[in-house]
Amino acid sequence: MELSSISSQVSSQASAQIAAQMSLLLLRKTLELQASSITGLVQAAAPPVASGNPPHLGNSIDVMA
Repeated sequence: MELSSISSQVSSQASAQIAAQMSLLLLRKTLELQASSITGLVQAAAPPVASGNPPHLGNSIDVMA
């Protein structure tokens, strides 16, 4: 093999490796952003509201109709 072909292969492999590392970095940042967004949404969700019904209503189902 010639020296120029070896150097071009090394260069292309290095650029492919850098591109893969940048893709992983972008993926990590995206996942961090999504995690922080979902945390905000969960915290903003309203807690369940207690119903105004008396405690004896809605505790059983009549299956004999």
